[in-house]
Amino acid sequence: MQMLRNSLVVVIMLAALSLAACASLIAPSVKTGQAALRAGDYVLDHDHAALVFKIDHMGFSQFIGRFERFEAALDFDDADAASARLEAAIDITSLDIANDKFAATLMGPNWFHVDAYPKAVFRSTNIEITGENTGRILGELTLHGVTRPVRLDVTFNGGARDILRGGYVIGFSAVGSFDRKDFGIDRFSGVVGDMVKIEIEAEFLRR
Repeated sequence: MQMLRNSLVVVIMLAALSLAACASLIAPSVKTGQAALRAGDYVLDHDHAALVFKIDHMGFSQFIGRFERFEAALDFDDADAASARLEAAIDITSLDIANDKFAATLMGPNWFHVDAYPKAVFRSTNIEITGENTGRILGELTLHGVTRPVRLDVTFNGGARDILRGGYVIGFSAVGSFDRKDFGIDRFSGVVGDMVKIEIEAEFLRR
């Protein structure tokens, strides 16, 4: 019996070592810095992206929502990262606030009015490198039929080849804000906050 127990322990240890070895082979060696920003044409990995917004709710809390469907493409030259171009399109009908009835209200004519404006689009106009792994994206956001300048402060989280996705991947975090009244969404202004905070997590796969 003792010999059987010892054998089982050996098998379990070998299996654990094997799994650890496999994990080390699968896990990408993510590197930061501009050297990891390899030139190319990138497309958003929808399975590893999130677009969240926050707005003050009468001073009590931050009301939080997200959009489940959005597309983004990034193209840049590593020799001139500031020349990069970013374009994103957000499906406003994919609004998720964990309350379907209220989401329908927000998508109605008094708020997003998705029947007339089902999508929002962001196009970069200029990119500034502010640090080893930080930058600022200046662009134009078209929302609710209105186009206004918006700034995103971006952190480059790193890049590496990912064998599971079969290509080179880069990841970013970004934050920004805008006044909803600038886009004609002024329902309950002064009661509900006017400034909308945006938080983005995104991974891009090089085509």
